[in-house]
Amino acid sequence: MGRLFGTDGARGIAGSELTADLAMKIGASAAYVLGENKKIKVIVGMDTRYSGDMLASAVNAGLLSMGANVIFVGVVPTPAVSFLVTHLNADMGVMISASHNPAKYNGIKLFNNKGYKLADEIEEKIEHYILDEKLPECTNIGSFERNEKLKDKYIDFLYSLANDYSGLKVVVDCANGSASATAPILFEKLNIDAEIIFDNPDGININDNCGSTHLNSLISKVKETCADLGIAYDGDADRCLLVSDNGEVIDGDYILAICGKDLKEKGKLNNNAVVGTVMSNLGLKKFCESENINFVDTKVGDRYVLEEMLDKDYVIGGEQSGHVIFKEYANTGDGELTSLMALNILSEKKCKLSELVSIMNKYPQVLVNVNVTKEGKTSFGDDAEINALIKKYEDELNGDGRILIRASGTENLIRVMIEGKDTDEIDKMAGDIADLINKKYGI
Repeated sequence: MGRLFGTDGARGIAGSELTADLAMKIGASAAYVLGENKKIKVIVGMDTRYSGDMLASAVNAGLLSMGANVIFVGVVPTPAVSFLVTHLNADMGVMISASHNPAKYNGIKLFNNKGYKLADEIEEKIEHYILDEKLPECTNIGSFERNEKLKDKYIDFLYSLANDYSGLKVVVDCANGSASATAPILFEKLNIDAEIIFDNPDGININDNCGSTHLNSLISKVKETCADLGIAYDGDADRCLLVSDNGEVIDGDYILAICGKDLKEKGKLNNNAVVGTVMSNLGLKKFCESENINFVDTKVGDRYVLEEMLDKDYVIGGEQSGHVIFKEYANTGDGELTSLMALNILSEKKCKLSELVSIMNKYPQVLVNVNVTKEGKTSFGDDAEINALIKKYEDELNGDGRILIRASGTENLIRVMIEGKDTDEIDKMAGDIADLINKKYGI
């Protein structure tokens, strides 16, 4: 069956790949591995997908069958589960979500008692009991509590970090996902003129031409209403992208530059470093050099960014996709928190977001996704013909750009990313490499 957990939990098409039976086994095995033969308290939340109730019920049944006491908090952002784990002194958290993926997908993300995503070795132990070894019988069945009002504690926490935003006008895109349950309440409490869009989930419209992966509607609304900025969350609200007052997309790299510089100016950039990934734009690295800030990169995945932050005591890190971690306040990427940090800077500096982003010059970047077979996903890296083409184009870039080819951690995709100064040149290079991968391993 292969590895169940990718870079962000177990994920697949709900009902066929991610079944109720598998979800129950994940719940039971996780309770056994993390419980270590004692009764544990588990916080469980979900996003707005139609399959959420089925999978949450199955996970809850698995947890209960191994003696765990479950508190089900309903529809909440992923970072709310992490927050509530620590706030309620729970032993574990579970989020039912496939993040930015379409509605037919779903996933299961697991958190430890500190609100951190589980380390790879712990997930491997859980997989062992799902795939290889039968769990021991447990007669000490756990208890179940449903409390959807607990999300208010998370909203109050976010509110406590906000400045006075009077005079600012924003448009907030909830992606018809988890943020629909929290952002409208939060922004109503804030002293800000906010228009909320895509906050009417129906089970199938999550991420559907909205949210951080589909920004056209938000860009149009920002321009139409002359807003100061637009804010876009993904399906489970652990990501945030921004749209400036002139309609420019502000991704995670820009956010890291703006917030990293602000932290340094305030003397709060611990160990003088910003953490990104190998996918971070060259422009962010050049910016950090110009500001005498150390740039540290990791493997793709916010869990690896956080591991580096914890290991070296860095305070800010994230991904181009909008996963940004502010370690002083949260143990995982938090879209709503990120948007408040950006709003705080705008309110303090009394300037436009378009002015703030001018501090960084982003290199043109082309990203092409290639759908491949499961076998191709693991074997393409050893292909001599593909490697020869990559080497040829790397030589042509001559150090003034880069090529990164990697397998997706959550889907059967190969991502071809090229950066350089000439958009037409890198677009052709990416297309050639993607075509060759598709010819040999595509579906």
